[in-house]
Amino acid sequence: MDIKELSMAKAEQWLSEKYDEATRTAVAQMIENDPQEVVESFYKDLEFGTGGMRGIMGVGTNRMNKYTIGAATQGLANYLKEQFPGQEISVVIGCDVRHNSEEFSRLCAEILSANGIKAYLFDSFRPTPEISFAIRYLGSKSGIIITASHNPPKYNGYKAYWEDGSQVVPPHDTAIIDRVAQVKVEDIKFTPDESLIEIIGEKVDAAFVEASVANGSCDTTGRDNFKLVYTPIHGTSFKAMIPALAKAGFNNVLTVEEQMVPSGDFPTVKSPNPEDPAALAMATALADANDADMVVGTDPDADRIGVAVRNLKGELQLLNGNECNTVLITYLLERWKKAGKLDGKQFIGSTIVTSDIFFKIADLYGVKCKVGLTGFKWIADMIRRAEGVEQFIGGGEESFGFLVGDFVRDKDSITTTVLACEVAAVAKANGSSFFEELLKVYEKTGMYRESLVNITREGLSGAQEIKAMMDSLRENPLKSIDGSPVVKIDDYKTSISRDMVAGTESAIEIPKSDVLIYYTADGTKIAARPSGTEPKIKFYFSVNTPFAGAEHYDETVAALEEKLARIKKEMNL
Repeated sequence: MDIKELSMAKAEQWLSEKYDEATRTAVAQMIENDPQEVVESFYKDLEFGTGGMRGIMGVGTNRMNKYTIGAATQGLANYLKEQFPGQEISVVIGCDVRHNSEEFSRLCAEILSANGIKAYLFDSFRPTPEISFAIRYLGSKSGIIITASHNPPKYNGYKAYWEDGSQVVPPHDTAIIDRVAQVKVEDIKFTPDESLIEIIGEKVDAAFVEASVANGSCDTTGRDNFKLVYTPIHGTSFKAMIPALAKAGFNNVLTVEEQMVPSGDFPTVKSPNPEDPAALAMATALADANDADMVVGTDPDADRIGVAVRNLKGELQLLNGNECNTVLITYLLERWKKAGKLDGKQFIGSTIVTSDIFFKIADLYGVKCKVGLTGFKWIADMIRRAEGVEQFIGGGEESFGFLVGDFVRDKDSITTTVLACEVAAVAKANGSSFFEELLKVYEKTGMYRESLVNITREGLSGAQEIKAMMDSLRENPLKSIDGSPVVKIDDYKTSISRDMVAGTESAIEIPKSDVLIYYTADGTKIAARPSGTEPKIKFYFSVNTPFAGAEHYDETVAALEEKLARIKKEMNL
């Protein structure tokens, strides 16, 4: 049976009485009018992977809908009852502003309650970090967040969390995946027990805002002379951001009013991604018109942050995640040092595709830099494993995510914004700036410059093309990059690190993942990995060189940008 026949056979199963009338009608119309859409909607089951699910909304096994979400929630309920026998189990449920998010979160609450599990359901959309916080605040065993982050409007997603407030990691992630795979449509309990559904909101909001300010703020210097432009890009962050900034004493805050309107269509931007300068164009225009010091934009579920600051020419410049995090982690470490709290039992967190500058920063302060796979759940896992032994100061990843302290166990744009504003206000009061603080770090570590290339390939053929790219990089490894020999190749799929100079191999201790990283003799780092949440393959580039000071900024940046351009051309990217 070829893939078209298989897809059609699966679609016809959705015409049975097990599915509701609206679903049956939609499937029947698809079969009659759009055979290619039948293939795309049914050629595979939407995978409940280690990061949950994310996909296009619609009917079908490869779509986000009542039945795929229902199976995920039923599988989670089954696993929770196995793990906590005889105990009262509760789950926190939240969502973003996307189409169907509130309906999907309500569906999750109803299925959990039907399984005898208490559901704490937020009264409307909330920031992802607040939902992570609420899990521990309410003493819940798990959490569910309905979000597709910055994906296009047709997408939605489902992320499962554990009792520590982190997305699930081994052994729970694979065990939940197994339970979800066992669920048949007739197993899903759709009839709710309303007595087990509790609506939550203001009390948790207040506790989260208080904790955000307590963790993100320390030095109130210069706040009256600091001006911020903020935008949630139609997302959830304003629910906590506005009160957090006010509580922290940042009163000169301008908002992009058009983007304060929550909307799953994200009508003013092509993509609600704070990594994209176009997503912050309205905010930067407002900042220029009002001579603001900083622009902050957050993605729809409010876990990631984009920051633009005044550069040496006084122009607003969007920093990448590595640049922003370099300043934030250095500020935190300096704060801990001045307070006399660094005793060798502290660490910062990073990921394998994030800039290696964080190793150098950690060395400057005598702390460890622990590295995990891409995804903040691995930094959260570091925190959990170190509890009672080592203290987590902060950490981040290149994709514009950062975390201050351990009261939240996921990326947190709210606390990060409070911290970033403090860094900028204090620097300005001392005759410096956020941007100049970055250059001061580079004088000690060397300047690092990064670039990211995303190649999107949708559908079945796209998945096959992405696999072929990764296979080629493994089977025909690069020998040199921009004239510098490759000295090490780390393959996280095979868990083997190859020393290309010595000709030896060693084991990579962190979990397996489809990631390949090349290192060259001159310090260049290139990582390739298929995205776990989007139909993309991502190439991460990092180059570095000594930095002699601000007067040499332009020439140093130009040299590194030229190097990055040569590398991309060499790799046909």
